[in-house]
Amino acid sequence: MRAHAAALGLDVEVVTRPAARSLAEAAELLGIEPGDIVKSLVVRRSDGEYLFALVPGGRKIDWAKLRGAVGINRLSLPDADQAKAATGYERGTITPLGSTTAWPVYADERIRGRRVALGGGAHGLSTFVDGDALLAALDATVSDITAEE
Repeated sequence: MRAHAAALGLDVEVVTRPAARSLAEAAELLGIEPGDIVKSLVVRRSDGEYLFALVPGGRKIDWAKLRGAVGINRLSLPDADQAKAATGYERGTITPLGSTTAWPVYADERIRGRRVALGGGAHGLSTFVDGDALLAALDATVSDITAEE
């Protein structure tokens, strides 16, 4: 993960953190707002390929919006084994940084203009990065792809 971030020219800060039971607890442990935590979700396309959906804390994928952004009618969440096979990461640790395959990235527009924390590639790690730099480095398609939880 760190090597990929460096290759992309991203300045990341990886921090160790204890396990949290909720989004609010995780944000408190990291000293940030819940919306600054970004979930990296692996989504299966109808053709068997995958993509990453970057979703701010307190929000969830709006499937109609994401399908519109991707331009296909069928998307789904893979099971834990399929997600690991697609990325090399276990659920709860997934990040597009260092994924075994550089799947396309679709990101919610609310990530812009924020310093965000996302999975660090292993349990107990979070990666802080400038949201705008992350989106640019990953050549993310950025739009409104989420709804409030």
